Amino acid sequence: MLTVLEAIKLSTEYLEKKGIDSPRTNAELLLAGVLECKRLDLYLSYDRPLDETEKLNYRTYISKRGNFEPLQYILGSSEFYGLKIIVDPSVLIPRPETEILIETIINNYKSGENISILDIGTGSGNIPVALAKNISGCRLTSIDISGEALKTAVLNAELHEIKDRINFLNMDVFSNEIYNIGNYDILVSNPPYVEKEEMKNLQKEIVNYEPFNAVTDGADGYSFYSRICEVASELLNLNGKLFFEIGIGQAAKVEEIMKSYNFTDIKIIKDYQNIDRVIYGERI
Repeated sequence: MLTVLEAIKLSTEYLEKKGIDSPRTNAELLLAGVLECKRLDLYLSYDRPLDETEKLNYRTYISKRGNFEPLQYILGSSEFYGLKIIVDPSVLIPRPETEILIETIINNYKSGENISILDIGTGSGNIPVALAKNISGCRLTSIDISGEALKTAVLNAELHEIKDRINFLNMDVFSNEIYNIGNYDILVSNPPYVEKEEMKNLQKEIVNYEPFNAVTDGADGYSFYSRICEVASELLNLNGKLFFEIGIGQAAKVEEIMKSYNFTDIKIIKDYQNIDRVIYGERI
């Protein structure tokens, strides 16, 4: 008879040997997923025996995690800005750093009635969903080159009952058809910004499982910033604002790109680790 506590202990030892960070936390979260309960509920059920189906499912989860498959893909969801976001291998897993991007926009548009927003590279839809839930009355258009990612984004909009406020489009930002989708008050993007040469230094979870084109532009990490600034200079309304998430060490170069497209009043926001994480400016 394998109890909850015994399962956690054995799985923690296994994941630790595999080199998984925070093995105990991973073991507990995966078991909570199998048992469909909160992680804290496990502490009240240490002596509860697992049935055969639960043991089989848990072994499958632990095996996947031992192969560095991301926890969020195994469980099928992630938390972002206090919201449950459905994820799968077609989309980048939402990061806590991106919450700074959401927070910055909300602080600039606390009374956001009738604000129009264009979100480029929506992925799971975490950005438009969080904005729609927190800026009353805003309407969004979200584009992505991946049809599979858009399916996941639509699921998240449906989950949070805001699908009628987001127009999802299968579109390439580098295509000229983007100039035909109207004008906006805000343009926001968390683009692929990892330099191609840096990919080999990333965690196995990212390199082996997350979509390559959502992580890197396959070049120097700046091609999307340049293109989106070009697009924004045409699609933003007068005094509209462009918001980007940026990677470590990219602030100066992205600011330079934004200035070259006549964006002004550029501000840089640091994350909780004091790293430049968000940059935004105004179209004149």
